Amino acid sequence: MTTTTSHSPAIAAKGLRKSYGDKTVLDGVDLTVPTGTVFSLLGPNGAGKTTAVKILSTLITADPGTGDIHIGGHNLATHPQAVRAAIGVTGQFSAVDGLITGEENMLLMADLHHLPRSEGRRTATELLERFDLTEAAKKPASAYSGGMKRRLDLAMTLVGNPRIIFLDEPTTGLDPRSRHNMWGIIRELVSDGVTVFLTTQYLEEADELADRIAVLNNGRIAAQGTAEELKRLIPGGHVRLRFTDPAAYQSAAVALREVTRDDESLSLSIPSDGSQRELRSILDWLDSTGVEADELTVHTPDLDDVFFALTGPTTTVPNQPNQPKENVR
Repeated sequence: MTTTTSHSPAIAAKGLRKSYGDKTVLDGVDLTVPTGTVFSLLGPNGAGKTTAVKILSTLITADPGTGDIHIGGHNLATHPQAVRAAIGVTGQFSAVDGLITGEENMLLMADLHHLPRSEGRRTATELLERFDLTEAAKKPASAYSGGMKRRLDLAMTLVGNPRIIFLDEPTTGLDPRSRHNMWGIIRELVSDGVTVFLTTQYLEEADELADRIAVLNNGRIAAQGTAEELKRLIPGGHVRLRFTDPAAYQSAAVALREVTRDDESLSLSIPSDGSQRELRSILDWLDSTGVEADELTVHTPDLDDVFFALTGPTTTVPNQPNQPKENVR
């Protein structure tokens, strides 16, 4: 993950709203994405992730009552063409034309960006090489594997050299190797200063790539923060002490008392949020009681735990970072 930022955010949206008839899809969503970072929007199917991407990428309009939306420093309502020039979009479904070759797809995209013929061909060649598609460039795209089509799709998105890229579930349906290859490509883009707005169904993907994560539920942001901040919202974290000597285990269990015992594995669990301060306090406590475990491990909830807790029908999570209480569900 990167920590590169600038003073002006790449994406800033205030009170994002969208309804279809009597169904509210987005209900006052605030989003801020620093430049040169990966921002991941998570949520169950139907939560409004794709709707948010479509609004921010000018494909559909927000409802009246939505506040200002700025993309790449441009006001989306008053300068949509400037926004379109600054962004690239890779949707859930590939934009690749399977009836023509990979190279022809790239050249078509160069024409759509009104690049001079020589510049378009040079750009296509460089991107095909960057995405390891040179050998397949002359083959019909219909013969490409799923991973190759997604790489070509992203390469086509980069023809116009966008500084902000929306990736809507870019690795859905890919095998683990292709998914990891795509992660590497995303990291390279961000290292070059590109901002990535990512929606994904794979929580591990958000954990690996995102500098900040927001969880969307029932049209509102249930929580947002770094992956580690979100994990600390969910109870269940603990420090686990494991012993090999049964006598040492029994002595520790008596000395510590307020711990959870596992007699079969000779381990003791101490509730902890995983923070450095609390871990230091636990270590001092163990020193004071003379307990020396053979193994100490820190266990915190993962993003799966966070996702299920935050997207439940009646979930309430107090004291979440950078999120107004009235938006919590």
